[in-house]
Amino acid sequence: MSDNKNLFIAIFLCVGIMFGFQYLFPSKEATPPPASNASVPVVPAEGAPVLSREDALKGTSRLPIESSSMRGSLNLAGSLFDDLTLIRYHETVNPKSPEIILLSPAGSAGAYYADFTWEETKDVRPPRIWHTTDSALTPETPVTLSSDNGQGLLFQQFISMDDNYMFTITQKVTNTGTMPVSLTPRGTLARRGDPKSSGFFILHEGPVGVFDGKLHDPSYDDLTKTGALQNPKAPGWLGLTDKYWLAALIPDPALPVSSSYTRQGSGDQTLITALYQRDAVTVAPGQTVEVTNHFFAGAKVLRLLDGYQETLGINHFDLAVDFGWFYFLTKPIFYVLEFLKGFLGNFGLAILALTVLLKLAFFPLANKSYASMGRMKALQPEMERLRERYADDKLKMNEKVMELYKREKVNPLAGCLPMIVQIPVFFALYKVLFVSIEMRQAPFYGWIHDLSAPDPTTVFNLFGLIPWDPPSFLMIGAWPLIMGATMFLQQKLSPPPADPAQAKMFLLMPLFFTYLLAQFPAGLVIYWAWNNALSITQQWFIMKRATLKKGKAA
Repeated sequence: MSDNKNLFIAIFLCVGIMFGFQYLFPSKEATPPPASNASVPVVPAEGAPVLSREDALKGTSRLPIESSSMRGSLNLAGSLFDDLTLIRYHETVNPKSPEIILLSPAGSAGAYYADFTWEETKDVRPPRIWHTTDSALTPETPVTLSSDNGQGLLFQQFISMDDNYMFTITQKVTNTGTMPVSLTPRGTLARRGDPKSSGFFILHEGPVGVFDGKLHDPSYDDLTKTGALQNPKAPGWLGLTDKYWLAALIPDPALPVSSSYTRQGSGDQTLITALYQRDAVTVAPGQTVEVTNHFFAGAKVLRLLDGYQETLGINHFDLAVDFGWFYFLTKPIFYVLEFLKGFLGNFGLAILALTVLLKLAFFPLANKSYASMGRMKALQPEMERLRERYADDKLKMNEKVMELYKREKVNPLAGCLPMIVQIPVFFALYKVLFVSIEMRQAPFYGWIHDLSAPDPTTVFNLFGLIPWDPPSFLMIGAWPLIMGATMFLQQKLSPPPADPAQAKMFLLMPLFFTYLLAQFPAGLVIYWAWNNALSITQQWFIMKRATLKKGKAA
């Protein structure tokens, strides 16, 4: 009974490790600083009824935005970035499915927009309407916006963009009056509606930013509890992130800024804002001052984020991708996979090749482990005799078994080493498949059209032969079954538990993991199955050799 109790404890610990590790060690979660009592400007709530996106775009003066990565328009009423569609990405694997809409105008359902302006005071009224003679904003044609506020201040904005997802906004103001004016540059990112996240505890979606080199990523729940979260005054960047998409305000990385996240309202009237403001600047009569900011709105492509970090000095911009607690392992694995994909042309093949490289890296360790397991399996007859002989004296039996292990130089825990080594790789690869947009909708061969999604087939409708769509908990596809079969074969090569009840329980483990991993990304299941197949080959060869040596010695 004691042995069975230990077995159940071990099983629950394994499951706890798989599902609880990232929960116990949240992905780079930082405790948000307490909210400041200072007044924080927010984008005002709209009182007008909610419109469709198309209707909200009508009736406003707009400047088209076009590149090979996106299309949309800039709202000249407030100089708002409020209309962006990512044309390289679609909602499903079907290339004819709708493109991803990132930003939407105020007044529409799911409004999401940003602006860069100056803090309004009793002495300064920022421009409401901007004018331009340019026809469109493209990577080749930057634009100039201008506006006179009627108070002796001429405002200008010079906006440019690259061919990906980065905008550069230079705000310029000239004092044509007779009195000095104090101005505070600020940027605001606003999102209307109750935030919908994927619901995975291993994934951060919501406010995110880096200040003084430290990541701050409070959850939407944190923001709901407090209403406002003040970030430390320091150089940095901030924004709102989804699983694959990011909108981020990026002030001058050399200058400290005051920044915060706020939440107002509830339900569809919820307004989430991320905003920053710089220290005030004084503009003397006849003087001109300017500040430069950047705005990122697009897909979290890791090489792009790393590139912006190098070229624009954006500190830790790659942390917008939630690689989790295993960041030191996850990011290198991603780059290895991307490198292999460049040679092999497919991320699925890259996963198989990475598995081979990992097996080679841990080959000496696995050799020792499997050799020890082989010696243990060869000792099974002798261990059975000891158990029969000392059936009534457990203490004596354990003593004799340990003497046998010591005499034969066998480590009973050696078989755990390959699994222990595999666990961090498993989690790291899981994160790569789950959060990397490069893996989104990446196809393999046959029926796998998206390595980041579960196997779409199921044995319960004979893999599509029966015209029936089972519920999600019955989706056990072909690749999970292949993985379960390899796990069963690997288990048969290992020394069986001495206790018959334990042996029966271990026979159920492949079924348990088959069902469990059926809901995981297909790429992860393919990795596990292929890793098992390689382990079976290595384990069979080493254990066979160990058994032959034992037989000759006998």
